[in-house]
Amino acid sequence: MKFSRYCRSLLSTPATAVSRYTPCHRSGADIAMVDLEDSVPPERKEEARRLAAGFFTGPGGPARPAIRINTVGEPDGLRDLLALRQYPVKPALVLIPKAESPRDIEIVEHALAPTCPDTEFFAVVESPRGLANAPAIAAASPRLRAMVFGSADYSFAIGASLSWEALAHARASLVNSARAAGIEIMDSPYFGALDADGLRREATAARDFGFSGKAAVHPRQISVINEAFSPGPALLDQARKVVAAGRETGRGVTMVDGVMVGVPFFEASQQLIEEFG
Repeated sequence: MKFSRYCRSLLSTPATAVSRYTPCHRSGADIAMVDLEDSVPPERKEEARRLAAGFFTGPGGPARPAIRINTVGEPDGLRDLLALRQYPVKPALVLIPKAESPRDIEIVEHALAPTCPDTEFFAVVESPRGLANAPAIAAASPRLRAMVFGSADYSFAIGASLSWEALAHARASLVNSARAAGIEIMDSPYFGALDADGLRREATAARDFGFSGKAAVHPRQISVINEAFSPGPALLDQARKVVAAGRETGRGVTMVDGVMVGVPFFEASQQLIEEFG
């Protein structure tokens, strides 16, 4: 399994809910996101763009500040990009919803290149066409750091339930596309906001599938998600043993606690220790 502190958890808040900005930043999530898309009604889009600038200039926190824009193929998405160019403090990340082709990423890149050269991108894949084009989307730009699975929209589009079994193929395909491109992959939220046991089961399953992290729908979910996507003490101890064994054998195949290990194990264990100590 791969573990990274970069995007274990993501929490969003509507751009129109200014009182939630600081709690979102300080929720413990790796990424704190202000949303211009689904949580904002059409008649408040312009107001949301104006207010969202304060998400990046006000009291922050340890989280990486992000913004979800509207679909770039629609006027509101283009207006969002123009507004971002004028923000006095730029977002660390832009979440691009409903990505269906590399062109969606290229539009954002060209629009933000002059004024947001350091901003990174996440692409949300939430349609059959997006899943079909996921390998090309994942490789669309060096600024694209992760893909995110949008399970609700995807399941509705194909007429499937939201169960893990129904969407297992889509999840596995996205993980493979992201990892082949060398980027991270985040799972969709667990919509039972107060069901900690259900969240823990689904987050663990997502981790075992190869996901880097999971989006949240409620601040209470963050601690469970972070725990699921972080190695525990026993795993870190085992990684240290594997690294030590690799050094002793010159990275040759050897046995650690009854398990045969070789170069892939040594490299994964070394990365784990470097990331989480």
